[in-house]
Formats: sequence, structure tokens, C-alpha cells
Amino acid sequence: MIKKFTLLSMAIFCMVLFGFSTASASDKINWQSYEQGLALAKQEGKKIFVHFYADWCAYCKKMENETLKNSEVIDYLNQNFIPVLVNSDKDRDLARNYYIRGLPSTWFVSETGEKISSLPGYISAEMLLNALEFIHTDSYKKMSFKDFIEAGS
Repeated sequence: MIKKFTLLSMAIFCMVLFGFSTASASDKINWQSYEQGLALAKQEGKKIFVHFYADWCAYCKKMENETLKNSEVIDYLNQNFIPVLVNSDKDRDLARNYYIRGLPSTWFVSETGEKISSLPGYISAEMLLNALEFIHTDSYKKMSFKDFIEAGS
């Protein structure tokens, strides 16, 4: 009887522990370095979401605290993209390579490392979700973003 109770207790404990680890897995974006992101994109066949920021940038902080903490944005990014975070002050060469002139700035990159498109400035969660779907579904190859939005994505 005690063995059954112990086994049952352990099973419940494991389920609770697994449940908590699963819940917390989607509460943050799985950021990668640029090099890791490129390698993972090729390996997993996913496009790359490259977000440039700086510590002093007020709109970067706003986007970090609002848009990039939105659970739908987090889930969509983690499932469909390789998210890459770049501090443009620390990686000036990479920022120059992506023509970063203002912050925040977001780029979408193909699985093979080719630049697809960019979105400069602060992006709301709703707009970013639309952009993520537009890029992820390859709709950018068939229509403009405006047409995509008007079609109701």
C-alpha cells in the first residue's frame, strides 16, 4: 500500500513539475546569438527574426516590455522563427551590415541567411503578429503587406 502511494505521489509530482516547466517555457523568447541563429535556421529550416536594440533606447525598452512580452508573439516567434537579439552598440559591424540607422529595428532573414525585409521602429504586438505571419507563410512572395492585411491575413 505504501509503495502504491509513493509511486502515485511521485507520478503526481512529476506531472506538476512537467506542467510548470512547460508553462514557463513559453513565457520568454528563446533568443539566440546571430551566429547560433544562422546555424539553427539552416538546421531547422526556419526563417530568422533579427531584433536590433540598444540599452539606452526608450522605444527598444517599450517594445521589449510590451510587444516582446506578449504571449502570442512569444509563442509565434518560438514556434516559427529563430529569434536573434543583437545589441547594436556591441555589434556595430553587424548593425552596419543590416543598415541600422535607428532603433529598434527588426529584420526578417531566410533560412539560408538572405535578407527578406525590415521593419524600423517600435512595432505593436498586433502589427508584429501580422508581419510574422506574412513572412512565415511566404505571403511576401505573392503580395504586398498592405494587401495581406486587407485580405485579413
